[in-house]
Amino acid sequence: MASDGTLYAQVEAALVSRFGVDLHPGDQLPTEDALIDEYSVSRITVRRAIQNLASRGLIVTRRGVGSFVATPALSQPLTALTGFVEDMDAQGLNATARVLVVEEITAPARVRHALELPLGAKVVHIDRVRLAAGRPVSFDETYLPIELGRLVTQGDLENEPIFALLEDRHGTPLVEAAYALQAGTADSRIAAGLDVDEGSAIFRIERTSFTTGQRPVDYEILHYRGDAMTFTMRLPRTRVRGDTQ
Repeated sequence: MASDGTLYAQVEAALVSRFGVDLHPGDQLPTEDALIDEYSVSRITVRRAIQNLASRGLIVTRRGVGSFVATPALSQPLTALTGFVEDMDAQGLNATARVLVVEEITAPARVRHALELPLGAKVVHIDRVRLAAGRPVSFDETYLPIELGRLVTQGDLENEPIFALLEDRHGTPLVEAAYALQAGTADSRIAAGLDVDEGSAIFRIERTSFTTGQRPVDYEILHYRGDAMTFTMRLPRTRVRGDTQ
């Protein structure tokens, strides 16, 4: 640890880095005495770090009991094409993935249409549960054209975002995406992945991402926990001529 002026910020950052690793929503933080010993700082430094985490909504402090990792309240603006890891990084949360399925299949009709593939074309299908601070937030179904998909599956899908693999490793820039949002409920498979009851509310998002030349290269069906995410956007108003309302 460094100077007094930055000690509390370093303790704060060190604790945040543990969220989703060895500290999960609902877990109790180490005691003040334990943190003092662990980081070799004063009690006032630890208390300042704890106060800051509480003011950020990352922990909840209960008088006489202790401090606990809060269930993250997540908000995602729909103003640009971003991936899950980028969205969580923007909120200071550790993002991880649990890979459930990696397989090559004949593209179903919806996937074939989205990726503009011929009848009988093969695709790579990947299912992952995406976690923020250790809490399941999204169940992602991803479909990629076969050759590109085979390249992507050579990466570490638990720790490397597919967007990063496409853009940084396989020379496939993503320039825009088409979104379709729909309210839905979790079937047994989605519910098990998200750790919710079957029939729980979810946001269902279909997203097709395009590379240069308007070529679709990534089709996803994203199932977000209804209690975990708020989507926001800001839209301009276009007046219709003659509209007086």
